Amino acid sequence: MRISTKKIALGLASIAAAASINVQAADVTLTLGHVDPQEWTTSKKGAASKVFKELVEAESGGRIEVDIYPAGQLGGETDLVQSAQEGTLSMTMVSGAFAKVCQEASVLEIPYLFPSAPIAWEVLDGPFGKELSENCLAKTGLRTLAYGETGFRNFTNSKRAIAEPKDLEGLKIRVMTLPLYVEMVKAMGGEPTPIAWPEVPSALTTGVVDGQENPISVIYGNKFYEFQNHLTLDGHVYGTDFLLINEDVYEGLNDSDRAIVERAAKVAGVVGRAIQQVNSAEGLSKLASNGMTITTPTAAQLELFREAAQPAVLEWLKGQIGETWVDKAQAAVAAVTK
Repeated sequence: MRISTKKIALGLASIAAAASINVQAADVTLTLGHVDPQEWTTSKKGAASKVFKELVEAESGGRIEVDIYPAGQLGGETDLVQSAQEGTLSMTMVSGAFAKVCQEASVLEIPYLFPSAPIAWEVLDGPFGKELSENCLAKTGLRTLAYGETGFRNFTNSKRAIAEPKDLEGLKIRVMTLPLYVEMVKAMGGEPTPIAWPEVPSALTTGVVDGQENPISVIYGNKFYEFQNHLTLDGHVYGTDFLLINEDVYEGLNDSDRAIVERAAKVAGVVGRAIQQVNSAEGLSKLASNGMTITTPTAAQLELFREAAQPAVLEWLKGQIGETWVDKAQAAVAAVTK
């Protein structure tokens, strides 16, 4: 059964309505920053943060107020993580930037680690996700309240269809300024070109690069179909959102309020995942209607991608964080997949 964005919006609106009941002056104010729009029917972080705010304020009777700063008002993701660590920001919801302060989180970006989103959810919501959260808390002072989703990343380009790694040979692919992505594309035969996000549209339109890689929602939302002809649904990396709270702020709450925050965070993470899934499904249809040629690799072809990309990335990653966390991540996925 297909769940429409409208139905999700109506469901979230009913949650929002509850916030008007039994509200009193706030005793605690939590500030939450993220970089996505606050359009909560289409933005995963926007939806997650709004639901978190409404649930916390409603369940606490207004004793806890949540102030949201969306769309990068307080800086990029790296800035938000730093502000949350320093305590000038109570909470943040970020994706890849968290691995810059907790390198072990980068194991989630091992190419072709997760066969599907539900498997990723089960791994992240299970013992492995809890252990990773505790490890990162000790290193950063930031507690992971919930895991959200940014979606599987896929290749686009302006030259040709990509069905196997050999099709990437000679193509200049824009990647994030992270070594893991450079190693991944290089191993698959492409020419990785790290470019900061604000410069990507220009780089694609002027031919500085031939292609890029991102989740479906990002590809459609930024109208990459206007200058990229081909999309490959290889899902090489599953992107994770981290809903984080400063540990001193968390410890400053009483037991009852911590429980309220934790419950709301878990619901927020699930809502963010749902919005992302809807965006991906609808975005794929819209990309096709806008003329993109969509290639879905077979299971055998996906195995070729995995065999090409994983060894080089695993070798690099083990050199950064050791073998333990790499082995734990792969074992957790294997256990759930069985």
